[in-house]
Amino acid sequence: MISAVHCSSHRMLMPSSSSPFQPGGRECECECGCCYSHSQWKPSMSSLGVPAASPRCALRAEDDYHSTLKVLQSRGRFPRKSLGQHYMLNSAINELMVKEAQLKEGDVVLEIGPGTGALTNALVNAGAHVFAIEKDAHMAMLVSERFNNNGKVKVVQEDFTRCHIEPQILSFSTSIAPGSNYGQMAKVVSNLPFNIATDVLKLLLPMGDMFSHVVLLLQDEMALRVVGSSPGTPEYRQINIFVNFYSVPEYKFKVQRTNFFPQPNVDAAVVVFKLKQVVDYPHVASPKGFFSMVNSAFNGKRKMLRKSLQHLCASRDIESALRTLGLPETSRPGELEMDDFVRLYNLLNSQ
Repeated sequence: MISAVHCSSHRMLMPSSSSPFQPGGRECECECGCCYSHSQWKPSMSSLGVPAASPRCALRAEDDYHSTLKVLQSRGRFPRKSLGQHYMLNSAINELMVKEAQLKEGDVVLEIGPGTGALTNALVNAGAHVFAIEKDAHMAMLVSERFNNNGKVKVVQEDFTRCHIEPQILSFSTSIAPGSNYGQMAKVVSNLPFNIATDVLKLLLPMGDMFSHVVLLLQDEMALRVVGSSPGTPEYRQINIFVNFYSVPEYKFKVQRTNFFPQPNVDAAVVVFKLKQVVDYPHVASPKGFFSMVNSAFNGKRKMLRKSLQHLCASRDIESALRTLGLPETSRPGELEMDDFVRLYNLLNSQ
């Protein structure tokens, strides 16, 4: 049963926030936070836990619930769970993501998993040249056709986690229209499938020579974990060392699950990663060797470092190094800051 509330400005019956996306109604032009668009109700931005983009409800009809369904059904396509497909229904959130990227006219943007092209459209409207990479062949064709007459968008059907993105971005940058910001850093803005988020982070964050900002919509739990976990907490993992080694992460805002179709079982959040240049990385002889040590340490998170790293060097050498650094000989990986790992690696590597 659909419960309802009244908009006092228009004296019209509207579904309550407990029953989102119910059909029926008309557009409400007031600032009450309730909108009808294409015979569909959408909750206010404040009720979704997202800061409002403007005082009024700025929702674009072409990317609403029914339009998304219409586009998918016209192709006989439905979201594929195996690909982690959850399409954004609220274009105001796309616009907020674009704002967080601090785009300038002519910026080159990589988008991973464009879906129906809703975020792509917001990026283009902001003046960006978009290189969109889509694993699903049918969705890649759909987005290609949507922007067929737009020279600012290139769509490639490929699995991002298996492709060599650097030469493709470089080629795209050199081929775009005169007046673009070629020669400057590109950016990444993407509503990622949740099931590839960790793999994508591991690929993107070390690319500080190519990308300046990475703006991602992630599972909220993961967003909180990669940004906020600190030594001594159960959530602290090697991914925290990795993220802070290569970037400065910032949690921006939460996006409730009711904004997606199909609705996932979890909420999402937008995180901005400002990528570091190589000269700003913590000084280690070999990043590859450093993370090999970090991963080995966390593979035995409950073990003391003198045990989990004993395949790299003798336990007594690890104990000696920890003493030299002013750390307890009984230290476990979850107790060390990134800088502690850097100092430990450099000391062990020098012996």
